[in-house]
Amino acid sequence: MSGKADSAVIAVVDTGICNLRSVTKALEAVGATVLSVKSPKEISSQVQGLVLPGVGALNACVGSLLASGLVDTVKGWIRDDKPFLGVCLGMQALFEHSEEGNVKGLGIFPGKVVKFQRPSGIKIPHMGWNTLTLSQRESPLMVGLNEGDSFYFVHSYHCAPAEQSLVLAECDYGGRFTAAIGKGKVFATQFHPEKSQAKGLSLYRNFATLSLRNR
Repeated sequence: MSGKADSAVIAVVDTGICNLRSVTKALEAVGATVLSVKSPKEISSQVQGLVLPGVGALNACVGSLLASGLVDTVKGWIRDDKPFLGVCLGMQALFEHSEEGNVKGLGIFPGKVVKFQRPSGIKIPHMGWNTLTLSQRESPLMVGLNEGDSFYFVHSYHCAPAEQSLVLAECDYGGRFTAAIGKGKVFATQFHPEKSQAKGLSLYRNFATLSLRNR
């Protein structure tokens, strides 16, 4: 597949349990040329950015990546610091371990995925809009976004990175938790940009712009 000269070619990993259509449509809406991929051979040299979305349980997401042979592809892509975006489970999969089903993650970043505690007044799962506190305001993923912008969340578990330098943004829901991470050209969000209206499209546009520069 050949993208337009001014269009980033972005591959979205189809794990079989992800919200593939909504992520694909959001990326297309910001001008990206999108490929859905299920195997390493589908990620050609034309691909400039890689997105790993997901909904549901982490063991199914990691199991799908293992079965398809995409684990090494994802690890290699991130190791080479190519533009990468994980969404929801795609963020949780990057860490070493999850309390959800006692699942081993990809171990790309040190840290774990833990369940929300239940302080008085909050419901689990965390579902709905919440505001961000930005930790890396200069991040290329956050261009045009502001402190206090709201994004849409649906999750019962959240990431606890071992390295504070990874934290791109935080939220408060019965206590502070990591809402997004970033290192080099590798990013991930616990929230769903594709469900977050104009601000979410801005984030996808920023990722597409970063991917286009990877040409």
